[in-house]
Amino acid sequence: MSEKGKIKIEKTACYFVHGKDITKAKRVWFVLHGYGQLAEYFIRSFKHLDDTDNYVIAPEGFHRFYLEGFSGRVGASWMTKEERLDDISDYVKYLDQLYASQSIAADAELILLGFSQGVATAMRWLALGESSHFNRAILWAGSFPQDVKPEKTTSALENLDVHCVIGNEDPFLTEEHIQRTKNHLKELNIEAKWHEYIGDHRIPKEALNEVVNQLT
Repeated sequence: MSEKGKIKIEKTACYFVHGKDITKAKRVWFVLHGYGQLAEYFIRSFKHLDDTDNYVIAPEGFHRFYLEGFSGRVGASWMTKEERLDDISDYVKYLDQLYASQSIAADAELILLGFSQGVATAMRWLALGESSHFNRAILWAGSFPQDVKPEKTTSALENLDVHCVIGNEDPFLTEEHIQRTKNHLKELNIEAKWHEYIGDHRIPKEALNEVVNQLT
């Protein structure tokens, strides 16, 4: 009979940034990619934002893999069902350390945006992280993780300006899924602003601009 063992190791993590000077930026974004994406390409969705007022930080999930077969395009994932609790603990610590390493101005507005799988990652970070502080959460085309206790979710979101964004042609978001999320937020007494755009499972430039323009 085999037995499982575990050890703690150091891990090199990568991230990409867009912006001129984080110490002078009015808005600092942490943007979390979806399943099968790489931060290097995901951050391109934010490169049209003014790079003086905005500083965008795109961390990358630890788990990289070939998207098709054994070569070619590579994607990354935040976690799978295997050893999921360890993966969650590891990426929350990673994101906390990344946040703490940044020289963010005291008066900067901090935005956490999660896309697709990155929504669940963002929610776990908000609920389980120790060093981060955000003013807004933008949850784009993703699901709330069922493993986060309701009181943790409420505590994480109650003082945030929460925005939920969906595409009207997104094949991964059914009406049932959307209504379930709305009911979940209502049960937690979280008032989220909902945005719908014409498009599928992506972050179109026009849709992001519309959301940014509605931030108050």
